[in-house]
Amino acid sequence: MNAKAKFEKPQPSVSRGYEKLVHDNFAPLDALRAQRDDLMSVLQTLRATGGAAIGAKAKTLQGKLTAAEPSITMIGQVKAGKTSLVNAMVGWPGLLPADVNPWTSVVTSLHLTPDTLIRDTQAEFRFFEKAEWDRLVTNGGRVGEIAGRAGSESEAEKVRQQVEAMQEKSRRRLGRKYELLLGQSHDYGTFDSSLIERYVCLGDAFDSQTDATRANGRFADITKSADLYLERPGLPMNLAIRDTPGVNDTFMVREQITIRAIRDSRICVVVLSAHQALSTVDMALIRLISNVDARQVVIFVNRIDELSDPGNQVPEIKASIERTLRDLNGTKDFEIVFGSAHWATAALQTDAVPLTQDAIASLKNWGTAHRGKFPGLTEHDKILWKLSGVPELFEAISRRIAAGPGQEALDQVARRAQNLAYELKSAMRAPTQSAPTEASISPDEAMAQLEKLRSDGGAVLQGVLDEHLADFETRMQSVHRNFLSRATAALVTHLDAHGEDVVWSYDPTGLRVLLRSAYQLFAKRAVQNAKEAFARAAQEATALCRNSGVARDAVFKITPPEPEKPAPPVILGQTIVLDLKSNWWSKWWRRRRGHSAFSDEFYELVKAESLPILEGLSREYAEPLRAALLTQFSEFLQEQHEALQRMARADPAMDPQRDTGQARQDQPRSTQDIDRSLEILSTMVA
Repeated sequence: MNAKAKFEKPQPSVSRGYEKLVHDNFAPLDALRAQRDDLMSVLQTLRATGGAAIGAKAKTLQGKLTAAEPSITMIGQVKAGKTSLVNAMVGWPGLLPADVNPWTSVVTSLHLTPDTLIRDTQAEFRFFEKAEWDRLVTNGGRVGEIAGRAGSESEAEKVRQQVEAMQEKSRRRLGRKYELLLGQSHDYGTFDSSLIERYVCLGDAFDSQTDATRANGRFADITKSADLYLERPGLPMNLAIRDTPGVNDTFMVREQITIRAIRDSRICVVVLSAHQALSTVDMALIRLISNVDARQVVIFVNRIDELSDPGNQVPEIKASIERTLRDLNGTKDFEIVFGSAHWATAALQTDAVPLTQDAIASLKNWGTAHRGKFPGLTEHDKILWKLSGVPELFEAISRRIAAGPGQEALDQVARRAQNLAYELKSAMRAPTQSAPTEASISPDEAMAQLEKLRSDGGAVLQGVLDEHLADFETRMQSVHRNFLSRATAALVTHLDAHGEDVVWSYDPTGLRVLLRSAYQLFAKRAVQNAKEAFARAAQEATALCRNSGVARDAVFKITPPEPEKPAPPVILGQTIVLDLKSNWWSKWWRRRRGHSAFSDEFYELVKAESLPILEGLSREYAEPLRAALLTQFSEFLQEQHEALQRMARADPAMDPQRDTGQARQDQPRSTQDIDRSLEILSTMVA
């Protein structure tokens, strides 16, 4: 049950000049936006020309097109300036708190729209479920689990005590509401930064004697996610920017949250600090994004305003990052952008954020390095905005949207619109205008066969996908066993050569690479088989419509959907004990005595640590892809069954007045409109 709360302060308007500054930052989306406008016009034609049924479906597709919202997930360690960058990207400096307590683990999604907001709710805050808290208390989170498996009970107990202390503090702060709030949410009709701080920024100085509803961090301990809705007229389309918590927290709560956020988003921005690019913590980030297609990732190196000589230092930092990425992961093709959230903020509020002398010196240095790159720009704030790197970041994001999720969303709608247009064109032909061939089956027989196709074809596809899933799980188990055997053999070799006093560790990269290959093979096979099944089903459905005589147009055809995209296997980057080259591993090593104890306990430790990754790959990635493809197949043929029914009746596909003299007079014009619509759609669905 959600709590609808009141908040009196109105949402402030966007920072001065934001629309002007971002106006030209999204050029790669121009072509996509033009296609979207054409498609919206086609759908409007279908609504105006078709009857209630087709009009309703066209309206639904317009809604899908309007609601399409590519999401960009921002990840990075604390103090990289990620939240300040997000605030600048949405044109609201200070909106999200940049300094948060290490316990804050909230994913904040900022939903941006160029249109007028018509939502009653503009801010939604969801709290953790009770089961999630129970797991944290019982095990101490991921770190507690790792410590327990590593045999470090004292470390595990220390973690549990810290978690319990935090929870007790939350109980004191929230009183009787503590248990009641878990699993619930708070919704507001408007918001500002002070409201957000109640849910995102942890405040230790909460005073029950003060206005409790205004206290910073009142609910932050138990807040899991926040969704904020903002009007941003300067944007070309809806966008969602997800600000994730930094990953360098003690309990790895944030790592799990970040993994889920990356999995659910097709575009990822990794924010690094120019001072400490690719630190140990950053390498954990690289481990996560190495499982994402490089074409979907942008690396933004922030805080160059704090470099003394960015003109010369930035190329050195870039070369170092590229070299490290190649050496550690064989990763390449990540686009790297350098900039300063501080400069972007200053561009948005030139009279409110004075730059320090050092920042001004750094800016002049960076400006000299970019001399001549911004021809025609004379306004101070526009130049500052360009130098901040945010426009370049927006352009990089736009290219990825245009080539990925944005184009895919448009394509899916266009395919369904094309099917509606062909159906409508066929229905426009009077029954006396016979089909190209005589009907060989009745419409009722065609519908029965179409239903059988949905059932039998779905069973065949399910069997194929089940085989691929079983093969995938067999491959994973084989990879896992071989890895454990090799790692244990390497340990024994080390013990024989160096004894028990020399600490040894084993790199799990090989395991991750082989598991990723196994998942990618499964996903490739599953998607390809689904695509073939969709194509066959479309061909057979087209033939049934023709053979039954309901498809009265010679060029009638049914277009299959594109299969769902597999989620990137980000879980492979999850930290396991072999990644911890720290005191914990040394302590584990020092407590072992005897070759047998080392090898046996090492085998069981690594097995227990890596099994959750295998299980997660199957349960959270492979199985959902299988289910999504089967659902897509069934829903596609259900749509064709409904379309065949409408064409068999003919009249419901058309305007209820189609049999009047006026309708017959207008029919040639309507047919021409549909023909033009089909021409537009054919260029989109190639």
